[in-house]
Amino acid sequence: MKWKQVGTTEARVTEVSFGTASIGNLYREVDDAGAAEVLDAAWAGGLRYFDTAPHYGRGLAEQRLGRFLAGRDEAVISTKVGRVLSPAAAPIAKADGFVNPAQNDVRYDYSGDGIEESFEQSCDRLGRSRIDIVFVHDIGRFTHGDGNAAHMEAFLGSGYERLVRLKEAGRISAFGLGVNECEICLEVMDHGPLDVILLAGRLTLLDRSAEAELVPRCRAAGTSLVLGGIFNSGILATGPVEGATYGYGPASQEVLDRVSALQARAEEAGLPLPTAALQFALRHPATTSVLLGTAKASTLQRNLDALQQELPPGAEAALA
Repeated sequence: MKWKQVGTTEARVTEVSFGTASIGNLYREVDDAGAAEVLDAAWAGGLRYFDTAPHYGRGLAEQRLGRFLAGRDEAVISTKVGRVLSPAAAPIAKADGFVNPAQNDVRYDYSGDGIEESFEQSCDRLGRSRIDIVFVHDIGRFTHGDGNAAHMEAFLGSGYERLVRLKEAGRISAFGLGVNECEICLEVMDHGPLDVILLAGRLTLLDRSAEAELVPRCRAAGTSLVLGGIFNSGILATGPVEGATYGYGPASQEVLDRVSALQARAEEAGLPLPTAALQFALRHPATTSVLLGTAKASTLQRNLDALQQELPPGAEAALA
């Protein structure tokens, strides 16, 4: 497994990484043994970079990851700030798509104090005194709509500077954004430099919108890109089947038609559509690491095998 540098920092990550949303019980409950099994498979597959967040099961994914990585000093961890957890006022059966999460309430807080509180909570759940990479999670209009202006005021007013101070103090090695949109990345980069961006769903075989402005900006600034959501919420894994999902909802006919064309092109080149999606992400020159997220060890192994296979002659044209 290759390692790559994060921006201009001392942090390094494996080129394939594991995302922990699924072991936070995203959409379906996973027991502790199942979570440990898929984490074991990731480690056995050579993955040493693990991404998590307080959002994933209201702290459950961080707790499970922390237990698994205890004593594994080679591991690199990223988590996220912007959501602060507190003990739940009432029992929670499901929240934000997570089933039977940890019993915590949540509030958004992108201020310096909120970011530091979120960071310290994550350190406790992960059993670490420092964290390699911290992403500001879901800031932007994609998540907050018109309410984002207040969050940006808090972040640019004190949150960004607090991350700079945490980095200077050695509590983190790198920081950036973990988001689903390009626009907010460009806006924050106008304020100050970012070491790395975790970008979900905007640099994929289907959606290459990041190539217009964000990728050139990152190259010029020395900002790394970690790619999440490389199957665009599922459709690049399932193909254009009935019920296929895109952007966290049902795929439109226009998207289904585009994916049908991509699938035909990939299969003509000798690649299943999911393999083409994986290989596109890994081979893109802007990619520092590709996040794989699943609660099933068998699915993870299938994706790792697809990433490691040699491409048929001429297949690179299908990924261009």
